Amino acid sequence: MKKREFIAAVSAGAALPFAANAQPAKGLKGPALLTVTGAITKTNRGPFDGILDQMMSKQKINFTKAHAFDFAALTAMPAVTIKPSLEYDNKPHELKGPLLTTVLDAVGATGGKLATRALDGYAPVMSVADAKKYRVIVATHLDGQPMPLGGFGPLWAIWEADKFPDLMAKPLDQRFAGCPWALYHIDVQA
Repeated sequence: MKKREFIAAVSAGAALPFAANAQPAKGLKGPALLTVTGAITKTNRGPFDGILDQMMSKQKINFTKAHAFDFAALTAMPAVTIKPSLEYDNKPHELKGPLLTTVLDAVGATGGKLATRALDGYAPVMSVADAKKYRVIVATHLDGQPMPLGGFGPLWAIWEADKFPDLMAKPLDQRFAGCPWALYHIDVQA
């Protein structure tokens, strides 16, 4: 399936409850936007369900335990604001959301690697050490507005590349290769 068709199909299903992550999670006020699996100690939803977790199934994701977050849960966490120059227009934009390490603390993450996954299947891996070093955030807002599905959102794991010489040394179109927009899943690996 072509990326544009995939995003359109996912967008159409977003109106359904639990579209991004089918299993209902305890304590959520809205549909789950981010599911964290793997080496975690705090869970709030059941294991992978091959029928209800269709997108995860298509992307070969499987797990026995998970913690899901809705928009309210993520925006209730302390937020950090960054202003990276983005590759799409080479202009600084304000992104806001909790630090990825704050999200990892909330799930009791015990692993050293993070396999992140976007709606289109893009799945860069980063170390927890790099998430700390680059102060990666799970952005919920872009330029003061919640990010919509079909754009960069609703979530984007991103760093402020402009503040790190090793990232600034890369061409602009390569500075964010480890930063999946339309993030919906993180697998914490040992």
